[in-house]
This record gives sequence, C-alpha cells and structure tokens, in this order.
Amino acid sequence: MNMLINTTNQKIVTHIITGLSTGGAEMMLYNLLSRVERAKFKPVVVSLMDRGTLGDRILALDIPVYSLGMQPGMLPTPNILWKLIHTLRELQPNLIQGWMYHGNLAAQFASRFFSPKVPVIWGIHHSIAQLDAEKQMTQVIIKLSAKISHLPKKVVFVSQTSRAQHEAIGYSQHNSCVIPNGFDTTLFQPAWETRTQIRSTLGLATDTLLIGLFCRYHPMKDHANFLHAAALLSKNYPNVHFLLAGTDVTPTNQELQQLILNLGLTQQVHLLGERSDIPQLMSALDIATLASAYGEAFPLVVGEAMACGVPCVVTDVGDAKWIVGDTGKVIPPKNSQALADAWQELIALGTTARTALGKAARARIQENFALDTVVAQYQALYA
Repeated sequence: MNMLINTTNQKIVTHIITGLSTGGAEMMLYNLLSRVERAKFKPVVVSLMDRGTLGDRILALDIPVYSLGMQPGMLPTPNILWKLIHTLRELQPNLIQGWMYHGNLAAQFASRFFSPKVPVIWGIHHSIAQLDAEKQMTQVIIKLSAKISHLPKKVVFVSQTSRAQHEAIGYSQHNSCVIPNGFDTTLFQPAWETRTQIRSTLGLATDTLLIGLFCRYHPMKDHANFLHAAALLSKNYPNVHFLLAGTDVTPTNQELQQLILNLGLTQQVHLLGERSDIPQLMSALDIATLASAYGEAFPLVVGEAMACGVPCVVTDVGDAKWIVGDTGKVIPPKNSQALADAWQELIALGTTARTALGKAARARIQENFALDTVVAQYQALYA
C-alpha cells in the first residue's frame, strides 16, 4: 500500500465531513482550515459525498480533498466504507475529526481499523428541540451516536443549547465541550459603499430599507414564516424590500415563487440564489433575519451579519439568543406577527439608532466570537 509518510513534525489531522455544500458546519470547517497553524498541523479533508461548492476553495488553500461518492440522504455503503478505510490508511492521520452526525460515525468506525487506535473528535452542529420531529434516519443516527458517545476523545458542540439537548438524550457528559463558531471580522465588516451598489444593481433607490434572509431553502429555515411576516410588515411599510439568498432560493423554485405570489410580494422580494458575495450583500442590509423553526445550533449567518454591523432579528433557536445578546431582537419561532413586530420596532428606531445597534453587534462578535480565538481552541484539542 502506498502510504503517505509524514517527514515533518506536523500532526496530520483528517477532517471527515458529510459533504462540502455551503452550510454552517461546512463554512466553519473552511474558516478553521484557513487559519490553522500549518507549521504544527497538516490538515486533510475527506468528504463522504462530493466536493460540493467548497471543495475547490479548500484545495486553493493547498489542502488535499478526497471525495467518496456517498449518495445524499443515504448511509455509507460497504464500498464507501472501504474507500474511507483505504484513504485513511494512506493518509496515516494522527487524529481524525468528524463533522456532523454522518462524519462523526464514519470517523469513529474508521478509527477501529488502526492499531493503536487513532484518537477521534466529534463535531455536532445541530440542535434537537424534538427528537421525533427529525427524519427517521436522523433519529436512528442520533440515538446510535448517543450509545457510543463515550468513545471519542472529545465531543465538540458549537452550541450550549445543543450540548444540553444531546446530553438529555444520553450523550456522554464526561468528554464534551462547547466551542462556538468563529467569525472573520476582516472579511465580514461594514462596507457602506456596497449599500448603494447593491441597491443600484437591484434597481432600488439608495434609501430603500432592505431586510435580509440568507440561508438554503429547507423547512427548518422557515422561509414561509419570513414571507408571511414580510406581508404583514408591508401593510405599514410598503416600500421595504426583502433580500433572500441561498441554495434553491431562486425564481425557479416554484413552491417559493407561488408563496410570494399568493402574498402579493412579487415587487418587493428579490431571490438571489447561492452567492459568493455574501459579505457585501450582508453589509448592504438594514436588518438581518434568522427565521428558523428548529434545528439551528450556532447559526453562522447571525454572527456574520453582526460582524457587518447589521442588527438582527432572530428566532429563539439554538444559541441565537446568546449570540445576539442585547444588540438585536429575539422572538419565538413560527410566529410571523412577532417577527413583523420586531422588524417594525427596529425600523422605528431610525437610521442613527440602528447604526449604533449595529456597531454594538460588531463589537460583541469581536469580543466573544473572533475566529482566531476559536481556531486556538480547536488547536488545543489537537495538541
């Protein structure tokens, strides 16, 4: 077998992740890889599925990416597991880090084929409000993971809420810790000139008030809640516009388009799809929103907006309330009236007060959730 021999003192850390689409966990992995001390650690990424949208960006960091071809929504087949073991035996990692439930199980399984066993770290980026609300397969994986959660060296939760929820259903309390997601405040920062540029591109006046929702199209993200709130707000503020971006958030999404049409919002809602200029779009907003109904642990999009100096309205899911602190509004999930009311309160503050709130939001991110601090916590686990 052609093993890759590490001739330096670097520790080889292999990251196993379900896939590399643009999501919170995937972006946190990318952010971590972009800042890890390469003199000490040699990172490698194994995607159980494909390279997705982030694979090439990771390769551009001069970090190898292996993809195994697992089908979405499926468990790994024996062939996929064999490819995983074969790949890891070539890589000879000093440590394996799993990302999300599938990645964690795959990492734990593969570690058993090394002697001595390679230490494993799990990463959990999901919260569980109601276990029976999860998909059947996800429930099975969560329950199985609970039974073997004492095996990894450490279980890293990105959310205090998620940690408590998982420990309540049987996850080990003896090897867990919380490392929140971190934010690159040099990438996500206020950029006042983009406000005019984005509005001009959309054909809007420079003083148009923009409210944003940036996330993939998925039931947990509750686009319907956002749009129903938009319809309510528009009764009093007909000139407000709503900017939506993310995977499948496009004009070709018939379900989404039909809802917008039914609510009479076709002239005020802009569907931008998946974008690579999120920092610029984010900094153009007046108010950012997290409308999720469930499932969030530590939503990256909230911290990214705050780092851009944009005040947020968030549903009380995962650690969103902790992230926002007193710099925004927190409302119950699945309550469109509460969401519309919170937007209205921020609009009523006026530009000067909203700007001050945005500055406080950015300061909170810099003080509590800076990316370099988070990377240092991960590296301490690797040592």
